[in-house]
Amino acid sequence: MNVRIKCTYSTPKGTEAVFYSEEMQAKKALLLAEDLEKTGRMKNVLFIDHTDYHWNMKEIRKQLEEIQTEPHEVSVFFDGGFDLKTKKSGLGCAIYYEQNGKAYRLRKNAIVDELQSNNEAEYAALHLGLQEIENLGVHRMIVTFAGDSRVVIHQLDGEWPCYEAELSSWADRIEEKMKRLGIDPEYEIVPRKQNREADQLATQALKGVEIESVVERL
Repeated sequence: MNVRIKCTYSTPKGTEAVFYSEEMQAKKALLLAEDLEKTGRMKNVLFIDHTDYHWNMKEIRKQLEEIQTEPHEVSVFFDGGFDLKTKKSGLGCAIYYEQNGKAYRLRKNAIVDELQSNNEAEYAALHLGLQEIENLGVHRMIVTFAGDSRVVIHQLDGEWPCYEAELSSWADRIEEKMKRLGIDPEYEIVPRKQNREADQLATQALKGVEIESVVERL
């Protein structure tokens, strides 16, 4: 979790000014703020995250303790496939995260039959990954979403316009959920080879093979 420090500095004669730091890791920010407080000239110290949520010193200490027990350092790889003959879609997502000092990988797939195109299946696959991290309790943090669909990635990051009503609806649903969860997305286009795991999960879904697992990574 990254935050900015906001604090009020006071001179010995009482002249005050409010200062903001650059964004940095919360652990580093807390260390700096504690050191600044020792000067006796800093007050009203607050920590502000990317959603503009504020913590005081006591709250940020508690947050840093709790974050180790919650999923963090989250990356979601997603892929969707559409079968023109059957009109069914296979969705796959592979989620990497850390919790309690250990690293995990979650795999999940699904088959759906109400979609109309491969691009829509890609959106649905990302949404599946978003649902899974919501189930894990992920909130108020930066999450990386990686896939090989330039359409989905560039439409969600605002580089490409979205004219299709079906895709626009998916984008709105995804952005609304992210806002509610306090997730700041970082989108990454990866080569299909690097997205092989999510692709395999989507293919297995189309073959009727259901996958849902969580394993510890060494």
